[in-house]
This record gives sequence, C-alpha cells and structure tokens, in this order.
Amino acid sequence: MRHFFQGIGLSDMELTGLFLGHARALRGYLARRLGDPQLAADLVQESFLRLAEQQHLGKLQYSAGYLYRTARNLLVDHLRQQARRNTHAVPPEALLTVEDPAACIELAAMAQQQRQALRDAIAQLPPRTREVLRLNRLEGLTHAEVASKLEISDSSVQKHLAKGLAMVMQRLQ
Repeated sequence: MRHFFQGIGLSDMELTGLFLGHARALRGYLARRLGDPQLAADLVQESFLRLAEQQHLGKLQYSAGYLYRTARNLLVDHLRQQARRNTHAVPPEALLTVEDPAACIELAAMAQQQRQALRDAIAQLPPRTREVLRLNRLEGLTHAEVASKLEISDSSVQKHLAKGLAMVMQRLQ
C-alpha cells in the first residue's frame, strides 16, 4: 500500500487507518453489487488512489465520506460502461429473431393461403360431419354437448370427428 500513496499528503498512519477501517467494507459493498470480488478489489484500490490524490491537493476534510462516494461513483461508471458494451455485443443467435419485412409479407401470404385451403377442405365435408367439426373444434363444445345438440349418439360424434379430421388432413396434404 505504501507504494500507491508515497509522496502525497496522507501519512502512512492515516492511510493505514483508513485502509484498515474501510477497505473490507467497501470491497464487500462492491462485490455484492458486482458479483465479482476481483473487480470489487480493483475499484476499492482505485477509490483509495483517488482519495490520496484529493488529499494531496488539500481539498478534503472528511476522507471516509469521499472514499465511499468515490467507490459508489466508480461502481456506477463501471455498470454504465458494461451496459453500453452489452448493447453493442449482440450474440449471433439474437439476430435470428430479427425478421425481414419481406419474409413477414411472405409468411402472411402463406398463412392466408393455408387458411383458405382449410376452409375449402372443410367446405367439402358432408354437412353432418362439417357441423360436428364446427361445434367441437371451433365452438369448443364437448362430445356430449354436440351429441345432445344434434340429437345423435356420442359415438357418432366421435366417428364424424375422426372422419372429418382425416378428410381435412388428406386434402391439406
């Protein structure tokens, strides 16, 4: 420690007292916020260096307060720099989520075509099968509710659904 503060306004005893009294607490404070004990130690060292520089200029009366404020400011500066770096360093996977406007138009057109093909396939079903499929799949009625509404058996509802879904899938393929 003597190497850092040699030749400036603080005496060895004052520096040792400040260091012993505050370095550990500052390191803990910074390490909790940063999650990096080594970086916290570096910021504590920088805080003491800045304190020593200010003491040498004769500008300080309360060294501990300056020390804590300096450590906090260094922490804030580091976090801001890290945030700026993070916005510029985008992982390649993130670029995969960026959509090309032309691709969006193409996807919308494909979706529209698929919806029309589904409507056409459903329109070609026999009327009773189409009605069972509509009530169950579109309106969300249970098999029993569809059977009751159309006055058919539950097994008939299941057969119409199986037949209708198979026919629709076949036409869509």
